[in-house]
Amino acid sequence: MDPYSVKLDAFEGPLDLLLHLINQAEVDIYDIPVAPITDQYMNYVHAMQELELNIASEYLVMAATLLAIKSKMLLPKQQEHLFDEDLMMEEEEDPRDELMYRLIEYRKYKEAANDLKEKEERRSLIHTRPPEDLEPYISDDERREIAIQGVSLFDMLAAYQKLVKRKALKAPRMTTVKSQEYSIEDRMIEVLEELKTFKGKCRFEELFPVPVRSHIVVTFLAILELMKTNAIRCEQEENFSDITIYRTEGGTTH
Repeated sequence: MDPYSVKLDAFEGPLDLLLHLINQAEVDIYDIPVAPITDQYMNYVHAMQELELNIASEYLVMAATLLAIKSKMLLPKQQEHLFDEDLMMEEEEDPRDELMYRLIEYRKYKEAANDLKEKEERRSLIHTRPPEDLEPYISDDERREIAIQGVSLFDMLAAYQKLVKRKALKAPRMTTVKSQEYSIEDRMIEVLEELKTFKGKCRFEELFPVPVRSHIVVTFLAILELMKTNAIRCEQEENFSDITIYRTEGGTTH
């Protein structure tokens, strides 16, 4: 019959066990007393072996590492003299340095993991409710601030640039245009009237029948003002697709 085997889950690895021993001994992680810590670590390993617990190989590798560091710490420190007797080689690196850096990094990740776990537990205590329709609570002033529904100003500018480019390609190369001034306010009224003829909705380009830059600019500004006063709304099914303009009820041109 195979011996009874239990996997040790108290520690997540040899670094976790070492960190526990250091915290328990209340010693500085930057100046680890290797001899007593190694002895305590080996006691844990021997206890696991006696209890026939399933010890991962990484625990045994760490035990060998600690014993090697302990041996180096017990050796007398040697200094090599150079040709100049006043100069001496720097002392050898502390054999604990590599282990210390690994423990410091492990502690950082362990603390971060604990913080995330606490946040997760706090978040699990918060219960949210599904979003509600707040449309009835929006005031008229707030409605006017919602200038664009489903379309950003950048989308409108992109549509304007595309329109100007198309009009320029279709326009004749040599034309004579009479000077004419366009009022934004008058054009706003015209746009609303044109939307009536389109039964309340039309494509963005359909509001620019005159291929004259001044008329195009005034029409575009009139559309933005009508959106600002909630007299019209613009919708776009997906990015870069055509924009559809709708006439709304209750909007004003002022």
